[in-house]
Amino acid sequence: MFKAIRWPEHGGKPHCPHCGCPTVYEARRPSGALRFRCKACRGDFSLTSGTIFAHHKMPLRSYLMAVALFSNEVKGKSALAMSRELGTHYRTSFVLCHKLREAMALELKGRIVGGPGRVVEVDGMYVGGYVKPANHKENRRDRRLARNQNGKRQVVVVMRERDGHSLPAVFKSESAALGFITNRVAKGTEIMADEAASWNDLQARFPMRRIDHGSQYSDGAGTFTNGAEGFFSRMRRAEIGHHHHIAGAYLVRYAQEASWREDNRRLANGTQVRNVVALALASRPSVDWCGYTQRWQRA
Repeated sequence: MFKAIRWPEHGGKPHCPHCGCPTVYEARRPSGALRFRCKACRGDFSLTSGTIFAHHKMPLRSYLMAVALFSNEVKGKSALAMSRELGTHYRTSFVLCHKLREAMALELKGRIVGGPGRVVEVDGMYVGGYVKPANHKENRRDRRLARNQNGKRQVVVVMRERDGHSLPAVFKSESAALGFITNRVAKGTEIMADEAASWNDLQARFPMRRIDHGSQYSDGAGTFTNGAEGFFSRMRRAEIGHHHHIAGAYLVRYAQEASWREDNRRLANGTQVRNVVALALASRPSVDWCGYTQRWQRA
């Protein structure tokens, strides 16, 4: 399956990833591990060389099982549950899950949503930065004020095209996302947003309709952001039911995973598994997680 997905244009026949030579032959290691050797450059490679699974230690069947378990979940997969089902250490499954999220993000790279006659919903969800209130009532402060926060709160901004794809990103505030939205939403797209003042500047660049959530969720004329709200509902349930904590440096990966699941939710399970394997084999070795277990670097 790895060969068929990685080299589909060659009928699953391995080609050298270094020089592209089609003339390769098996050169198994003394341990019996499958390796190939290129006749042109004499370089050795495996089925996962140069991919997100490079330098793998587990059998290939374990990786296929991990992809199946990870893809078939509706809202997310707990790294602890993955470690129990694969029979691995928690840290191994934690890194593996993040590598799969990194592979899923490849599908979002350079994505442009919307277009003439299309509608894109824009909204934000604040995550992290929880400040525990003081024990005594007289010592408590208004945690909504910036001076009483810890600076760890971030906002996930999503652009979701109706009957189309979604694109998330993470910022310190909603207003900081305006440049990203301008670059990733095609000209001529109609924007739907709520009453937050952060989106006011978008009116100078796009035709726009607003909905005041303080009074209603929809005006009955197609002005609503329920698609974006549905994305945040899936992501929030994944946090509560599976991950319990998604804030911090890895928040963008969880948001990209939720976007991939939302966009591919109507595909058959087998198709989802093959798509994730294809993305993993098309990805380069992970910048953040290659060598993490060996403490070469920290993400």
